[in-house]
Formats: sequence, structure tokens, C-alpha cells
Amino acid sequence: MRYNPPMDEAAQQTALMTALTTEHFVLQTAASSTISEASARSSLYVLSLSSSLVAIGFISQSRDMFVPFVSTVIPAVFLLGLFTVMRLVDTSLEYMQYLTAIARIRGYYRSLGPQAAEYFAVKTGRWPETSGPALRLGPLLAYLGTTAAMIAVTNNVLAGVGVAMLTKNLMGTDHAWLAIPAGIACVVLLTLAFLAYQRWRFSQYDAEGPETPPS
Repeated sequence: MRYNPPMDEAAQQTALMTALTTEHFVLQTAASSTISEASARSSLYVLSLSSSLVAIGFISQSRDMFVPFVSTVIPAVFLLGLFTVMRLVDTSLEYMQYLTAIARIRGYYRSLGPQAAEYFAVKTGRWPETSGPALRLGPLLAYLGTTAAMIAVTNNVLAGVGVAMLTKNLMGTDHAWLAIPAGIACVVLLTLAFLAYQRWRFSQYDAEGPETPPS
């Protein structure tokens, strides 16, 4: 068993500062990795969607192949978007966790002296020490402005197009006018469902996540 000799108060403070500095660096790196992952996943979805739309444009010249191809591609891309959106919400929550931990370390830095209190003041920090800029226009716009929301709305429009095409094929030409309302209703319902899911996940973080750092 390894024996650790007792340290005096000065040595303990030095060791604590070293640990906090290392932890601060690790948290910043982890926060950056969540942004990189969100960008990569969003780019993958957009690339898949754009490639599928180009392929649909080429295949539209063949009536025999168009319907089977579209009925296969649209659900596949929609599922990819659904999984992407769920992961983007998770990365946002992970990013918030890292920022909360960084704010806790900044709170300790403020206790090191008058100069530290001024340099690491709450007003010069970021969320959660201060209110985020996204909340200045209200929580609804803040939820709509996330990366997950942008991908979700795009994915919901794709689902709406698929529902409109399916409705037109099932109803025939006599009731083709129902296709557009059905597609719009699909987009609205899916968007509301996503907003409810995102709000629920964020409320879970507020209820179970770490406490707001001291000021």
C-alpha cells in the first residue's frame, strides 16, 4: 500500500490549484469535442439528405423506379435525421454540464483574492454564471435556435413531403388536394413533438443536473 505523507496547508493549496487547472483544461477540451461532434453529425445528415435529393431528381425520369426508390430513401433519411437529432440534444446537455463544471472552478478562482475576484467576476463569465444570449428573446426562440432544432425542422419537412406523396398515391387524383394539408400537418405535429422532447430532456437536466455554481 502506497504511503502518502501529510501535506501542510500551502502544499495542499498548490496541489489543489494544479488539479483545478488540469480539470479546467480537460473540461474545455471536452466542451470543444461536443461542438465538433454536433457539427460532424449535422454535416453528415445534410450531406445524406442532399445526395438523396439529387438521386431522386435523376430517378424521377423513370416512373417505374421513382415510387419504390422514394419510398425507400425518404424513410431511411428520416430515421438518420431522427437519430441525429436525439444525439444533438445529448451533446447540448453534455456541453452544458462541462460549462457548469468550468463555472464552479471559476467560482473558486474568485476566492483567491481581490484581484482574482475582479478578474473572474460573474459578469465577465458565461452561462450558467450569467444568462445566455439565446434566452433574451424568450425560451421558445432559444429552443428553436439549437442545432438539434434546425436539423429536426429540416427532417420534419422531409417527412411531410413523404406523407404528402403517400397521401396523393393512396387517394388518387380525385383527392390530390388532401396531400398538401396532410404534409403540413405532419410537419407541424413532428415539430411540436420534437420541441416537447427537447424541453423534457432539458428539464431533466435542470432537475437532476449539477447545481448552479456559487457567485
